[in-house]
Amino acid sequence: MQQHNGSALHPIRPLQAGFTMIELIMVIVILGILAAVALPRFYDLQTDARVAKMQAALGAVKSASAIAHSGALVSNKTAASGESILMEGATVNLVYGYPDVIAGASANTSGIVVAAGGLADYDITTTAATATVLTIQVDATHTTCKITYTEPASAGAAPTFSAAPVSTDCD
Repeated sequence: MQQHNGSALHPIRPLQAGFTMIELIMVIVILGILAAVALPRFYDLQTDARVAKMQAALGAVKSASAIAHSGALVSNKTAASGESILMEGATVNLVYGYPDVIAGASANTSGIVVAAGGLADYDITTTAATATVLTIQVDATHTTCKITYTEPASAGAAPTFSAAPVSTDCD
């Protein structure tokens, strides 16, 4: 009987040293397709982030208004003006038991801004000397990406809030 050393039955193949050109081209094509699909989605995240930021501001302003109003009711401070409460050690000026709006450059010290924790990451403005509307924008360049707070006009009335902006407002 003859013995076989295996070389005739199982030839030894050389080890593959790298990728073939076709494999490399296929990987590049797949990466290109993924990039074409994913990049527009990542680009659109900036708009979504601005919308979410304004939704957060609206939530903060609504919550701050409700908390300040409950503090004013407990303290029986519901007069037209001249009253204030303390929230977290900060003075919140009131109008009919709700946080007020201060006109002009001092809008950052409005009762609603103080009650909402300062809103430092937003552009805050009012328009007239007797302003009752506070505008909170995401930044100076996106002027339609904003919310508004309007202080109450009479006893028993509540403040009004604009709706949160949508994607088309914050492009």
